[in-house]
Amino acid sequence: MAKLKIIVSATSFFCTRIEWALKLKGLEYELTIEDWSKGKTELLLKSNPVHKKVPVLLDDGVVIAESKVILEYIDEKWKGGDFYPLLPHDPYERAQARFWAQFADDKCLSGAFQACLAEDGEEKEKAVETTLESFTYLEKQIEGKKFFAGDKMGYLDLVAGWIPHWLSVMEETGGIKIFDAERFPSLHEWAQNFIEIPLIRECLPPRDVLVNHYIRRLSSVRSLKLNKP
Repeated sequence: MAKLKIIVSATSFFCTRIEWALKLKGLEYELTIEDWSKGKTELLLKSNPVHKKVPVLLDDGVVIAESKVILEYIDEKWKGGDFYPLLPHDPYERAQARFWAQFADDKCLSGAFQACLAEDGEEKEKAVETTLESFTYLEKQIEGKKFFAGDKMGYLDLVAGWIPHWLSVMEETGGIKIFDAERFPSLHEWAQNFIEIPLIRECLPPRDVLVNHYIRRLSSVRSLKLNKP
C-alpha cells in the first residue's frame, strides 16, 4: 500500500485531528508541511483548488480535502478487523456525532476566535458570553462519560481535541476566559484525560509556537478589519 500523505500546517488543529485519526488506525503517513511565509505551494493549490487550505489527504492518487470529510473517509476506508473505529456503528449515534462535531467547529471554535478578535468592552463581553453558551451545550454531551464516544475516543473527541491545547493559547493571546473548570467540570476533566494520552500529546505543536502564531494571526485579521472601507 502506498504511504498516505497529508498536506498540513504546523499550527493547525484541523491538521492535527487528521494525524490523530491515522495514528489511531495504525496507518503510516508522510507530512508535507506548508510554510505560509513562502506562500502556498503548487502541490496545495493543485490538490485543493477550491478552498486552497490545509489539511489535504493524498491517498494513492485520490485527493480528499476538509478535515471532517477526511476523518470520515479514513473511517470508511479502514474499518473492521483490527482498525480502530472513529464513528459509532449505530446510525443515530453516528448522526449525533456528526451534528455535535459541526456544532463544535461552527459555534465553539468559531465563537472563541471571534471573542479573541472582538474589541475590549461590551463587544468582547457579548462574544465571550455567546461562546460560553455554546460550551454549555458541549458540556452536556460529555457529562458522565470519559470521552464523547463513551469509554474510548472517537470522531467527536478528535474534532473537539483543540480545546485542551489551542484554547488556552487563544485565551492568552485574545484576552478572554472561556474554559473555566468550575463552569465546565465534565469538559475540563475530559480535556485533562484527552491531552495526557501519549498518541495525542506527541502530535501537539509547542505552545510557544502556537502563541507566536496566534499573535501574528490576530494582528493580521484586526488590521484587515481596520482597513476595510
